[in-house]
Amino acid sequence: MTTESQYAAGSHPDLPPPPSMVGVVGWLRANLFSNTFNSLLTIFACYLIYLLVPPVISWAFIYADWSGDSRESCTSGGACWVFINARLGQFIYGFYPMEERWRIDTTFILLVLLLVPMFIDRFRYKGWLGAVILFVYPVISFFLLAGGSFGLKEVETPLWGGLSLTLIISIVGIVGSFPIGLLLALGRRSKMPAVSAFCTGFIELWRGVPLITVLFMSSVMFPLFLPDGVNFDKLIRALVGVTLFSAAYMAETVRGGLQAIPKGQYEGAEALGLTYWKSMSFIILPQALKHVIPGIVGNFIALFKDTTLVLIIGLFDFLGIVQAASTDPKWLGYSVEGYAFCAFVYWVFCFGMSQYSQSVERKFDTGHKKR
Repeated sequence: MTTESQYAAGSHPDLPPPPSMVGVVGWLRANLFSNTFNSLLTIFACYLIYLLVPPVISWAFIYADWSGDSRESCTSGGACWVFINARLGQFIYGFYPMEERWRIDTTFILLVLLLVPMFIDRFRYKGWLGAVILFVYPVISFFLLAGGSFGLKEVETPLWGGLSLTLIISIVGIVGSFPIGLLLALGRRSKMPAVSAFCTGFIELWRGVPLITVLFMSSVMFPLFLPDGVNFDKLIRALVGVTLFSAAYMAETVRGGLQAIPKGQYEGAEALGLTYWKSMSFIILPQALKHVIPGIVGNFIALFKDTTLVLIIGLFDFLGIVQAASTDPKWLGYSVEGYAFCAFVYWVFCFGMSQYSQSVERKFDTGHKKR
């Protein structure tokens, strides 16, 4: 009996793909050498990598100096990471008194401990814990960081700085801008003309002004309009400005998600007899927010990086404290190492937020993908 006779007509098994179409060779042909133009681009990119990557690796790792406490320890000609080691405490805590830095550590450790249960699916008290994080934790953090009560030494906000200040501004801005932006988005789509006009004007006003101008106005111009003897802390003014500025962009992101929801969803909610807030809470917003997760996280990442602008009002955030340390006569000439370290830290945080957003997208994926 021949092999052909073992199969009915039209039921022959598929032949395996050619070796050149699968595996590493197949991936290279499909992605890097699919045509002449892509092949030339691949060769040119490899040439650039050959020119740039080996010198950077040699400077940053092979010939770098890692240990020591002064610039005299940097003798190999590569990167002087001794500068980072010597100023690491200042980069993280700014000018916060060294004997009080445990308060900053306690504040962020407490936040991490409170957030960990929120990522556990079986944890049943997420609502209560979320309320504690939103309303109780900020009060505890304020008293810990500012001091002046409960036997804690008062530490003025001009002494705050470094990575801790960057995290404080970005966390407050992110947490505060999301609910405000959500309400502004709903208000802009409201059928009440007064509410819609107010929200539209608020959004367009804040989106039409650069953040650097907002910070400058909050620091210099705003106190001029206050009565004599009335003043707000510079950091509080910056936090309010950053939060409202980010809320305007968040509102437009959420509004895009609301407009992407089919009209039938709204009509279905009305047919069920749901009120406006119930339909938004249980039907419309869950779908809209799922669609705009990348945009929301993009706003958060942009806000985290925009915190560097607070330097213009005299607050030394992470980048500002690195710049200030680079001008120290004891460490002149090592600003490249400082900026490289700063860029790496920013990349770690931004990449972490990006990866978390992708995991959230996969978690809420309903399988409606375009093929």
